[in-house]
Amino acid sequence: MKTYTIPLSAIMNEFSLQSVYLPTNAEEILISRPEVHRCGLALSGFFRQFEPQRIQLIGNAEWEYMTSLDKETRKKNIDSFLSHHPTAVIFAGLHDAPEEFLELAKKHQVPILRAATKTTDFMAALIASLNVHLAPRITRHGVLVEVYGEGILIIGSSGIGKSETAIELLKRGHRLIADDAVEIKKVSAKSLVGSAPSTIRYYAELRGVGIVDVRRIFGIGAVKETEKINMVVILEPWDPDKYYDRLGLENEYYEIMDIKVPMVTIPVRPGRNLAIIMEIAAMNNRQKRMGYNTAEEFNKMLLKEAGIES
Repeated sequence: MKTYTIPLSAIMNEFSLQSVYLPTNAEEILISRPEVHRCGLALSGFFRQFEPQRIQLIGNAEWEYMTSLDKETRKKNIDSFLSHHPTAVIFAGLHDAPEEFLELAKKHQVPILRAATKTTDFMAALIASLNVHLAPRITRHGVLVEVYGEGILIIGSSGIGKSETAIELLKRGHRLIADDAVEIKKVSAKSLVGSAPSTIRYYAELRGVGIVDVRRIFGIGAVKETEKINMVVILEPWDPDKYYDRLGLENEYYEIMDIKVPMVTIPVRPGRNLAIIMEIAAMNNRQKRMGYNTAEEFNKMLLKEAGIES
């Protein structure tokens, strides 16, 4: 699996981190792991399971431990810790790096930063950010739109009407995230987030018209940089010989990077208003996520009317 990186400078800018010591330009220091490590055990000399590729965080507990040691032991422990060359060490809260810590960081060429935020809050925000920046990803041909707060990935064969449907949705007040190519990131074991490659962000292609700048035509409110993928809609030509589920009792899923996303297949033929169908599909999917399944309730009502226990 491909490994992604983010420069330390990007993390510094995002969280307004103060540079205490940088051995080189922060642009050249690359972070490749989304996990953040509270390094109390490492400061005590225990390095089993220690991973220097992770950002190391020093909060109140680590600070109290260091300051409780006599000067000689403290220096020895810090030297041992920094000799493993962690990617970066961040002091959270109101704590400054002790003089000997800074001295030894220069010796081992380890970046030292400072965050003014409380340790727990900062750690949670940093992990969430790194999970997005360093997430495994793939690119899929399709269109990603936000409809009533639901991220809908529209896929189908070329020329089926994906972009035209997206434009119609924009006219009805919804938002475009990506057209033609969707970069999908697996940000957690259950979540997928989609965005557009930077080169085509905010643009859409309409056959016969060409490339249009959605942001300029429809306004800044018609576009969005990223969106969670809540649903997949497959557009396909209407096949009169194919059976299409008319009640919606069958739950179908589309698998992306080992995550199953609810899916519906919409047959396309002249006269069908795909934008309105998308809106209904989005609201229905949201309703299901909130615990109400219309098809199941309707089926229960029919069974009850027929005197059959469900």
